[in-house]
Amino acid sequence: MTPAAPFPDPSSFPDGLCEFTLQGPVGPLEAIGDVAERPGARRGVAVICHPNSKDGGTMRNKVVTMLERSLRECGLDTLRFNFRSAGESAGDYDHGKGESDDLAAVVAWVRKVRPDDGLWLAGFSFGSYVTLRNAVRLRADALISIAPPVGRWSHETLALPSCPWLVVMGEEDEVVEPQAVFDWIDSLERPPELVRMPETGHFFHRRLMDLRGAVKNVIKHWLPPVRD
Repeated sequence: MTPAAPFPDPSSFPDGLCEFTLQGPVGPLEAIGDVAERPGARRGVAVICHPNSKDGGTMRNKVVTMLERSLRECGLDTLRFNFRSAGESAGDYDHGKGESDDLAAVVAWVRKVRPDDGLWLAGFSFGSYVTLRNAVRLRADALISIAPPVGRWSHETLALPSCPWLVVMGEEDEVVEPQAVFDWIDSLERPPELVRMPETGHFFHRRLMDLRGAVKNVIKHWLPPVRD
């Protein structure tokens, strides 16, 4: 992978792979931005959230990285960032509340620099909880939830999105109870598109390429228009 270039003045979206810092509610937030290949890029930016920092989750997690690659290959520009307490991002872990504020700050920046683009939210594990918790409030145009931590975090009272929504769940997840996820989805009036992946656990070991294919196969029907 090509090293990310420095991006000292984030007054516009980067034009290639770049690491930079955004101002969050309690201090700097580390971020990595990248763009889809032109021509053929779509008018959309995907903001991608990582697993729980208390368990070592960061924006460099392998599932997050593969999710980012999948979205970029479909034509979306992408932005990953570290929640407060992860990596060099400022602040203390806040059980999803402060992390929601971090996400809102990042989305506000994306909307400032890309006001005409669609906003996609995507997350893995704890990151999927944070994105789902905020999808309605932040007016997401699409949502992708990888291994949502149903049972570990309360999902029953969350406002659910009306936008296109994909859930991918490993059937042998050892961190999140798969049946709890399936039962929760079955209880929803407007359930998401569900992809069940057999013979794989929470981190999709040896199945990351299959995860990539599953995501791309579903979202190809949701993509925004081609960028001018």
